[in-house]
Amino acid sequence: MTDRRALLDRLPVSPRFWRSPLRGTWLTSVLGVVLLAGVPLLFVTGLLSYAAYNPDLSPLNDKTPDKGLLGFYLFSWPTDPHWLYRVTQGAHVALGVALIPVLLAKLWSVIPRFFALPPVRSVAQALDRLSLLFLVGGGLFTFLTGVLNVQLDYVFPGSFYRLHFYGAWVFFAAFAAHAALKIPQTVRSLREHGGPIAHIRSTTPPAPTPNDDLAAPDPAPPTLSRRGLTALVGGSSLLLLLTTAGQSIGGPLRRTALFAPHGGGDPGGGPNGFQINKPAALAGVTDAQTGEAWQLVVTGPQGRVRLSRQELLAMPQHTAALPIACVEGWSTEDQHWRGVRLRDLAALVGYEAEDAPDVLVESLQLHGSFRRAALRHNQVRDPRSLLALQVNGADLSPDHGYPARVIVPAAPGVLNTKWVARLSFGRVL
Repeated sequence: MTDRRALLDRLPVSPRFWRSPLRGTWLTSVLGVVLLAGVPLLFVTGLLSYAAYNPDLSPLNDKTPDKGLLGFYLFSWPTDPHWLYRVTQGAHVALGVALIPVLLAKLWSVIPRFFALPPVRSVAQALDRLSLLFLVGGGLFTFLTGVLNVQLDYVFPGSFYRLHFYGAWVFFAAFAAHAALKIPQTVRSLREHGGPIAHIRSTTPPAPTPNDDLAAPDPAPPTLSRRGLTALVGGSSLLLLLTTAGQSIGGPLRRTALFAPHGGGDPGGGPNGFQINKPAALAGVTDAQTGEAWQLVVTGPQGRVRLSRQELLAMPQHTAALPIACVEGWSTEDQHWRGVRLRDLAALVGYEAEDAPDVLVESLQLHGSFRRAALRHNQVRDPRSLLALQVNGADLSPDHGYPARVIVPAAPGVLNTKWVARLSFGRVL
């Protein structure tokens, strides 16, 4: 009997297998409070990122066409403030990366429960375990796909937009259900142990309460204090934040963003020396397509107009100081763009500038999800929305969209179409 018990204690199904003196409901509750504050903000900024694409405007913008009721909240994405998407998506990515150590520590703190026997003691426990399956699986999947996308590593078995969107909904629904069930227990545990920070200063773990099923019955000698564990998790989150967030905050912190994406090519120096994701060569855009023979085609109710680059330069030129902000979380400081207002181009084909409609923008790019994209009328009418021909006092470089690109305030980077070939006003199907 003794040998059998000793053998059982060597297996994860035995509570005596888990000997860390740091585990306990206090630690799990503190980590849960951090996630309770961070995950809803992460989810909301993710929904805002999806709304910024104006997916209800056109199927071209909607990478999750079967979203159904999950798109109930969608609204017309505004153009003010012009840094809106830079802030919301930068916060989404930076917060998501910073929460990874907290999420992993939380899973570590409760891992004995995944091996507890019997696996199901009641219907209520069966439902709780089922929710944990969606919570843990959805959380790991959502964070993993997000990190891979941030690193420009598109190794998904399908569309990132669809996978991440549905994974986030599954994760957050399970998280909300789990939080509703566990908040009373969390509050009780923190009160019993003197509050969320009572034991961070202590070098010894708190004595377990009678209902603490996570505390080790036979704890090993401590090798790390509560203070050390808190510093490890918090320091890891801070390190990830510092090595990621600088790509959206900008300024001196941009140099600290060692693990943030730095684009798909070297932008070089000079007026065009700011970040890019997709260079012309990767998009399949050649010098022959963008040379002297290039013309912009503009269509509307009064027919079709073809404009060379020289003819565009002869039109009234306007400037706008706008950043580029991408879904991967990186963004530039405001760049000074110069070109023709989109609403002025709409006027060429039969629209009053103040009544300019939606527009379909088509690129010379041969492949990619957003070689064709739609802009809503409020974006077209904004006087800062340009068909840009120059940036920072120089012609656009090929990698930044020469001979012409769209730039719109507060829009995701992929909607600021490069290498524009056609603008179809009033038709966005």
